[in-house]
Amino acid sequence: MKNNNKNNLNLTMLMDLYELTMANGIFDSDMRDTITYFDMFFRRVPDKGGYAIMAGIEQLIDYMNNLKFEKEDIEYLRNLNLFRDDFIDYLENFEFCCDVWAIPEGTVIFPHEPIVTVKGPAMQALMVETMLLLTINHQSLIATKANRIVRAAQGRPVMEFGARRAHGFGAAYYGARAAIIGGCTGTSCVLTAKDFDVKASGTMAHSWVQLFKDEYTAFKTYAEKYPDSCLLLVDTYNVLKSGIPNAIKVFDDVLKPLGKRPVGIRIDSGDITYISKKARKMLDDAGYSDCKICVSNSLDEHLIRDMIYQGACVDTFGVGERLITASSEAVFGGVYKLAAIEKNGAVIPKIKISENTAKVTLPGVKIPWRLFDNKTGKAIADVITLGNEKIDDTEPYEIFDPVHTWKRKTITDFTAKKLQVKIFEEGRQVYTSPCVKEISDYRENQVNSMWDEVTRFENPHTYYVDLSQDLWDLRYSLLEKLSKK
Repeated sequence: MKNNNKNNLNLTMLMDLYELTMANGIFDSDMRDTITYFDMFFRRVPDKGGYAIMAGIEQLIDYMNNLKFEKEDIEYLRNLNLFRDDFIDYLENFEFCCDVWAIPEGTVIFPHEPIVTVKGPAMQALMVETMLLLTINHQSLIATKANRIVRAAQGRPVMEFGARRAHGFGAAYYGARAAIIGGCTGTSCVLTAKDFDVKASGTMAHSWVQLFKDEYTAFKTYAEKYPDSCLLLVDTYNVLKSGIPNAIKVFDDVLKPLGKRPVGIRIDSGDITYISKKARKMLDDAGYSDCKICVSNSLDEHLIRDMIYQGACVDTFGVGERLITASSEAVFGGVYKLAAIEKNGAVIPKIKISENTAKVTLPGVKIPWRLFDNKTGKAIADVITLGNEKIDDTEPYEIFDPVHTWKRKTITDFTAKKLQVKIFEEGRQVYTSPCVKEISDYRENQVNSMWDEVTRFENPHTYYVDLSQDLWDLRYSLLEKLSKK
């Protein structure tokens, strides 16, 4: 697999200090060889949406394949005077040996279900927390936001234009990848387009127009240079009084004699809905009804929905800062919690309790499933079972609300599918990530498997993530036991 870790930057030390101090403490204890199970999950869908999109697995694989403490890392840690010498020696000869399962990229995901599970020695499972979380949290957030924007566009192409507004080069690079997974048709980030084999999109900036003696000359020069991909930015001075008239004149003077047609115009300011309607009429009247109108300027799903509702004549959208920063909801909120340990060959479930009931975790080794109606192909619900359970989809199966347990339903004629796949076995990669285009196609099928009530923007239906009876009983028994201490 191609390593997309730019400049060969070693990210092994990208961790919170407590991961190392805890590992050092475990190293010098009878817990040293204890096998642990950690789950990553999230508690709430961003933007009050009905679902999220999984992303970031390829980069998680890259990270885990390149875990190695360099000589300068070892010297830095030694000089902190926090760690035992034999622990430092362990890090110097570190070899990743965990098993890892994850829900594939592009999958529709929901709160509280394990989206990544790590099984391995406690020291190692602890040390991957930060990179695991930041990788999956960031790309899942951007993919989810991009999908909201793409759905708002109602079939019109959306291009990711946010590199200059991203929170650093990594956010621009991987954020553009996540945007493609979410449904964007291209990105302005050339490095992302090159490395992930996706479409590079873009035309000109206002500075191009300003460089020339006048707007017509700027447009004419661009059309002469790019007659097969001529898309002109028409709002540097005045869209309707100069931009569109000059664009039409260039189409007539340069492209038409060559037998070429313009790709389009772009509007980046003003009342875009009003201007687009006027621009459409001017282009149509001039014989350029095939000339596309692309718009940009701090767009998001809400503005796009309003523009379409008001009849804007827009063919494509370029969305930047509010996509690449997910400005309306800047944190995905995934967490990484201990679920079980192995001791003397037995699995011992662990639970975290809290005054905040939303933070009470699900104990034990678990498997998330998705149940599909065989008649419609639509998803019915997700069910989390214990690791030793199997959902037999040849028999009726009862699901129930894990909070309001009297709400029960028996389903038949369904297919049960495990959501996680194994990506590492004893530290060895056993899964190959699909290309970004394949992930995006898979994501489209995933979203289409959801009922419209789940995908709507306002007050979406709560998609149920149920617990098996055995898992529910385990959780209840642990809560009851701990409450008596």
